[in-house]
Amino acid sequence: MPGTTIRLLSGASTTVRLVKHDRVKLRYPADVLSDDGVRATVRAPYAAPSVRDFGFVRFEPGDVFTEHFWRDRFYSVKEVRDAGGTVKGWYCDIGRPAVVGADGVTMEDLDLDLWVSADGSQVLRLDEDEFADSGLAERDPEAARSAVQALDGLEALVLSGGLTRLLG
Repeated sequence: MPGTTIRLLSGASTTVRLVKHDRVKLRYPADVLSDDGVRATVRAPYAAPSVRDFGFVRFEPGDVFTEHFWRDRFYSVKEVRDAGGTVKGWYCDIGRPAVVGADGVTMEDLDLDLWVSADGSQVLRLDEDEFADSGLAERDPEAARSAVQALDGLEALVLSGGLTRLLG
């Protein structure tokens, strides 16, 4: 039925798809923690088979991601914990609002990211060069504006101490 929001069932399994340039960049299984019709929250183990070292953080097998996807915002926020449960930080993807359906959660990555370390000492804007080179500003100026506004707004929220309120 048009206009009906599909909600994921808490405790169910689902699939998360991150799409970039019209192709699935990453696909992985996740467990649904909650879905209120606006934000869907899932938990998933680190999806790659090997370590990914960004210099400011390492994602490793055994890490666990609690991921928050909004249907009405141009970002998602992923809390990253190591295998022992210690928070490493939050990785924020800037992308089109998530599409949640019976087949899972799909989000289109728009190349901008924000990293927030667990102690808040690092708030890093990432991949602005990729975003500039992507051509999105020419292809879809409205989406490009929304992406930049989302990054700016999310960074301001983090710097004001609002991340825990956002995820609460």
